[in-house]
Amino acid sequence: MSQLTFPKNTWYVAAMSEEIGTEKPLGRKICGESIAFYRPSANEVAAVRDFCPHRGAAMSLGYVEDGLLVCGYHGLKMGADGKTKEMPLQRVQGFPCMKAFAVEERYGFIWVWPGDQDLADPSLIPVQEWAESDEWAYGGGLYHINCDYRLMIDNLMDLTHETYVHASSIGQKEIDESPVDTKVNGDEVITSRTMENITAPPFWQAALEANGLAKDAPVDRWQRCRFTPPSHVMIDVGVALEGNGGFEAPKEKKASSIVVDFITPETEDTMWYFWGMARNFKADDAELTDKIREGQGGIFQEDLEVLEYQQANLKAFPEYDLLKLNIDAGGVQSRRVIERLIKAESAAKIAVKDVPLQTISF
Repeated sequence: MSQLTFPKNTWYVAAMSEEIGTEKPLGRKICGESIAFYRPSANEVAAVRDFCPHRGAAMSLGYVEDGLLVCGYHGLKMGADGKTKEMPLQRVQGFPCMKAFAVEERYGFIWVWPGDQDLADPSLIPVQEWAESDEWAYGGGLYHINCDYRLMIDNLMDLTHETYVHASSIGQKEIDESPVDTKVNGDEVITSRTMENITAPPFWQAALEANGLAKDAPVDRWQRCRFTPPSHVMIDVGVALEGNGGFEAPKEKKASSIVVDFITPETEDTMWYFWGMARNFKADDAELTDKIREGQGGIFQEDLEVLEYQQANLKAFPEYDLLKLNIDAGGVQSRRVIERLIKAESAAKIAVKDVPLQTISF
C-alpha cells in the first residue's frame, strides 16, 4: 500500500452549500473516503459513509425523509450518527454503525474532517474575512480534475505560466521578467511578484473600467500567493494606477481581488477544485460578479488540460527527476509543509498503536 499523499486530520472543503438540498443527498469522495452528505433539516448538514450496511448500496442514491437518510435500494433509514434507525419489517438494533464525519457549513461551503473524528475541532476551520463582510462580493465554481492535487498547488504558487497558458486574459511578458520572492512563515508559504509601470492585460483592463478607472492607464500590478495547509491557496491580485502605492493604493485608485482556491484531494490522482474570486469594489453589482465568474472560469479551464496531461506524463515517466527552479520555490516549500504534516500524522498513529492497551482511556 502506497503512502498517503495528503493529510486527513484536517478540514477540507467538500462541497458548495448550494450543492446539498433538503431532499437529495450528495455523494462525494474526499481523501479516499466515500461520503454521503445530506441535510437533516434546512439549516443542518450531516455526513456519513456512503455505504448501506444491508447490501452495500450507495446511500447517496437515496433520499431524505424526516431528517433521516433513506437508502434507495431497500428503504433502510440512517441517522446523522451513522446508525440505522429503522427498515421495513426488520429489527435494526444489531445493524453495524457506519462512520459519521465531522462536518460544518461555513462561508458558503461544506467543510469535512476525513480523518480521526476525535481530533475534529471546528475552530481550526480557517477564517475567510472576505466572506463575512458586505463590502466583498464572491463568485466561483467547481471543477473535477484528473490530477494529483499537489500539481494544482504548484500551478497556483508559480504564476509564471500565466504568460503562456493565459496569454489572452491575464498573461503578459512582464510576469516572466519580474523576480519572485518566496517566504516561509511556519506552515504558511507566501510567493509574491510586483510589476511597475506596465499596461494591464485584458482581464484587468476590464476590472479597471468596471471600477470607473481608465483601462489604458499605466499601472502597478501585484500577485501574492498564500498557501496554508492542508491545500488552500489565496492569491491577492490586482492593479493600481501607477505611482499610487500598488498593493497599498487607496480603493478608488485600484482594482483588486482575492483569488480563492480550495483544493481537495479525491484520490491520489484526482481532485476537486473549488475556485472563485472575492472582490471589494462594486460589491453590490451582481451582473459584474457573474461576468467575472464567467471570465475566471474560462481562465481556470485553460489550466485543466495542462494539468491532466502533466499527470499522465508523470505517471508514464516516474523515473524522471523534475527540475526545480527559483520560480518553483513556492510549490516546493508548500509540498514540504504537506510532507511534514503527513509524517506527523503517521507518527501519531504509530505512537497510539504502540501504547499498551490498558493505558488507553476510552
